Amino acid sequence: MKSRLTFLLIILLSMVSVGRCERIKDIVDIQGVRSNPLTGIGLVIGLAGTGDSTLPSQQMLTNVLRNSGLVLLPTDLKGGNIAIVMATAELGPFAREGSRIDVDVSSIGDAKSLQGGTLLPTPLEGLDGQVYAVTQAVGLSLGGWTATGDKASITKNHQTVGRIPNGATVEKEEIATFVEYAAGERVITLNLRNSDFATAEQISKTINKSYPDSTAVADAGTIKVRIPAVINQAGIAGFIDNITKGDVKVDVPAVVVINERTGTIVVGENVGISAVAISQGSLVIKVKESANVSQPTASFSDSGTTVVVPDTIIGVEDKQAYLIPVQKTVTVAELARTLNAIGATPRDLIAIFNALKKAGALQAKLEIM
Repeated sequence: MKSRLTFLLIILLSMVSVGRCERIKDIVDIQGVRSNPLTGIGLVIGLAGTGDSTLPSQQMLTNVLRNSGLVLLPTDLKGGNIAIVMATAELGPFAREGSRIDVDVSSIGDAKSLQGGTLLPTPLEGLDGQVYAVTQAVGLSLGGWTATGDKASITKNHQTVGRIPNGATVEKEEIATFVEYAAGERVITLNLRNSDFATAEQISKTINKSYPDSTAVADAGTIKVRIPAVINQAGIAGFIDNITKGDVKVDVPAVVVINERTGTIVVGENVGISAVAISQGSLVIKVKESANVSQPTASFSDSGTTVVVPDTIIGVEDKQAYLIPVQKTVTVAELARTLNAIGATPRDLIAIFNALKKAGALQAKLEIM
């Protein structure tokens, strides 16, 4: 057996174009425009013996039948044809009463598969305990299947989680409020997804070109936009479209992100390295397992027995490392070429970046996941 410290994947992200422009609507969120999570406990019936065998699902079915006038004990219901599930959905910021939303259904018992089941009507509640939607489905979309025989079975994809496209009807709407009123003015707040003072200032200048003196930067992640008095209520949608379709140059910070568990390395476009010399050794350990047979050699004797004796051979090889000079780099492309020329492994690259940061030669923020 050969053992070497390696990682599955290395990604060195090289962005040769500096200062790429992005649409404002792709890098900001409008404050107040968000969805709300909905949840509900439901029951899936009609399963072909792949349902729950636990008591809670039987008790839940007993309660459903009791509402229909049929009184039974939970122990009277057996067979594994039912499954208790958790239904989840997102109530959109502009979902109106009667509109349809998607629903995800996940088994919370010991069901093996929800294939072919029917979800009974299930109310979906918000965090305030009020019912905002109701879901019901005849068929669940599992994205896979299960085939079972007498002695074997085969399964493709996950069978205990399903999706119901347009599976819930909105019963109560929760319309987003995104226009604030301050000092007699109407204000819209834009929140940057990646906070940065330079990018926020670029957004402010771009909007002010179309609507002079209407924008102010509150902080690195917040831009306040005043709606001009000439724009009426019906024109707010067009105003938001106008201020968010402009292009701005996004300032990307110098950062190196390392995930040591997976061996993933992501390098930002503005990362630079001062002139240094790097030496990285490589230790290779080889382990060989073998089994030797011990045979007794005494003639005309049955006192000994034939046994298998395990044997382990371990070899350690420390390859010679060289001190390699690295010139000062100014772009990610040059940095990638320099590090690839060293021939370092993923483990070596992670060690190199940590050492560069310690030596003060890495002109970037180093983040370890």
